[in-house]
Amino acid sequence: MRIVVAMSGGVDSSVAAALLAKDGHDVVGLSMQLYDQSNGEITFGSCCTLDDLYDARRVAASIGIPHYIVNFERKFEEHVVSDFVREYAAGRTPIPCVHCNGDLKFASLVERAEGFQAEAVATGHYAQVDFDEATRRYRLKRGVDPQKDQSYFLFTLTHAQLARARFPVGALDKPAVREEARRLGLRVAEKKDSQEICFVAAGEHPEFVGRRAAIASGEIRDRDGRVLGHHDGVHRFTIGQRKGLGLSAGIPLYVVGIDAGQAAVTVGPRESLDRTSLTASRVNWIGGETPASSVRADVRIRYRHTEAPATVTPAPDAMCCSTIWRGSIR
Repeated sequence: MRIVVAMSGGVDSSVAAALLAKDGHDVVGLSMQLYDQSNGEITFGSCCTLDDLYDARRVAASIGIPHYIVNFERKFEEHVVSDFVREYAAGRTPIPCVHCNGDLKFASLVERAEGFQAEAVATGHYAQVDFDEATRRYRLKRGVDPQKDQSYFLFTLTHAQLARARFPVGALDKPAVREEARRLGLRVAEKKDSQEICFVAAGEHPEFVGRRAAIASGEIRDRDGRVLGHHDGVHRFTIGQRKGLGLSAGIPLYVVGIDAGQAAVTVGPRESLDRTSLTASRVNWIGGETPASSVRADVRIRYRHTEAPATVTPAPDAMCCSTIWRGSIR
């Protein structure tokens, strides 16, 4: 089988490509150039750099597969960077890796794979895919390593994308992946994992967003509306934030609300963050049809959040062509 592998230059995607080649597949390595790294105007994160592209090319050469670099700068700007800026400007905290995986990487790679007459697309994500004979549909499953599982970042994949997806390292834990890289003599075997946003250096997202959007300064208030201080833009805050508020109070205060329209940030004590319900939009039921009534599910509100049992129910005010669900977390 001919398989296109997205090669980032890291150990996970490198081992993914090597394992597929070892199994006898006709492997083609593709690396994505996502942003212009030559103008010196922006300090980028520590992944998807030119050095990473060179590492991917060297790994491809060492395992004997063809390697190509494709320019996705325009699409990356449209689908990932612009959304990142809009979400922060609206007082929300985005997850750019989700848009990058679903809206850019898999969509674009499936398109490129067709050009190579490839039947599947593979990445180095710690996730798994299986086929449910009962429903005749593919299912996205967690990787076996609970500390590295990345299925959370793949929730926007369509069923058609999932049907062509391969995750060769999903059945391994991280130590096993590094050991396989050493055994194969890959130069990236000891390369550190990146935990940063690739297009923004750690801690610099407020400045990045501020250069790209006009965001008004405003007030920091308590839950009763009393003004406690002022801020330079809602993009500098996220719900649950404690540090960097610039406030002096007798108790620890956390960001409990952000109103971008009013340029207002609301703070309160830790217990003000507790919730028993939430409203979720853009729900994607990869493994089957959208349920017609309430279902029980384990839910989490962020990548490292501990799952909680919940009842997921269609919201009565759902707009046409929008799927909005309300979950009660107990």
